[in-house]
Amino acid sequence: MIEAAAWVLLLLAAWPALVLAVELAAAQLPARRIAAAGQPRITILIPAHDEAAGIAGTIAALRGPEGSRLLVVADNCGDGTAALAREAGAETIERHDPGRRGKGHALAFGRDHLAADPPDVVIVLDADCAIEGDSIPRLAAAAWTLGRPVQSVYLMRPRPGHGAMVGLSGFAFLLRNLVRQRGLARLGAPVLLTGSGMAFPWAAFVAAPLDSDDLTEDLGIGIALTRAGLPPAFLPDVTTWSDPARRVATLAQRSRWEQGFLRTALRQALPLLGKGSWLGLHLMVPPLALLALIELAALLLLFAAPLPFAILAAILGLLASLLLLSWFRFGRAQISAGRLLLIPFYIIWKLPLYGAALLRPERRWVRTERD
Repeated sequence: MIEAAAWVLLLLAAWPALVLAVELAAAQLPARRIAAAGQPRITILIPAHDEAAGIAGTIAALRGPEGSRLLVVADNCGDGTAALAREAGAETIERHDPGRRGKGHALAFGRDHLAADPPDVVIVLDADCAIEGDSIPRLAAAAWTLGRPVQSVYLMRPRPGHGAMVGLSGFAFLLRNLVRQRGLARLGAPVLLTGSGMAFPWAAFVAAPLDSDDLTEDLGIGIALTRAGLPPAFLPDVTTWSDPARRVATLAQRSRWEQGFLRTALRQALPLLGKGSWLGLHLMVPPLALLALIELAALLLLFAAPLPFAILAAILGLLASLLLLSWFRFGRAQISAGRLLLIPFYIIWKLPLYGAALLRPERRWVRTERD
């Protein structure tokens, strides 16, 4: 009986590690490229809640093609966001509905405004983000050519001065938004929508279930469009950058995102798996710090069962090697090798997050505090 339980535990612990290992291995292959053409009419849609400190800079940094439209949705703002956006040259509309807060509601409000004269492609950009260089036409052309959503590489700018925990959080963000997305694309699977720097053909934007206060509305929108036959694609040569929050705000932000991810995964993973989609397997892999805790606990429980212990240890050794390779190829600008040694402390740093998820689950959208 004990031996059978050990093999069951091995199976439960091994499969998420193997799924992650397959994605990381696939990401090492040359990235899939999208042959895009055409010059669609573009609207850049920026949802903004109390972004007076940075909205003018975001607008000034945009390099959309001539003739593109810029629409800011000043959503439930208590500051000068709307006035500053107008002064910076953006078309600006205001939404006031304190009972329905969240980015999804703001996007739906913007979509309703655009419906009278819809563009060919809508690019959603968060108010604290910038799309690198002059890549907006490429991102729009890719969505226009494919006829489905396209996600750029959405990353946090390296900020060593914010401390090691913020740096490690940024590296985890890179693994999710760059490395695993590359892996999904190489496997021919739908990728995730990650919230900013994402382009929608108008028909897909209309089909998207935007009007939501979900903590991870972007994840839910991507899954819904995948199930509707409009799976998002990944554009690896366009990067969208955001500045990380400082340590306390980063932990709060990760808490909300991971709780939202886990709730979405519980609802969506098995139905997607039942349809034969790799995305179902992807959703069954917990966030990295939580996965590390689960795998460590499984190793300790299997210590008295030599063969299952050895198999799981070998799988985790392979996974660790692929994570290190992924850092070497993609993450050295994000975090130094020395700070990787602090990963155990990063996991400990996040323990309160998982305790809070059990005791005080977050249900409401809350704006992340900027510097």
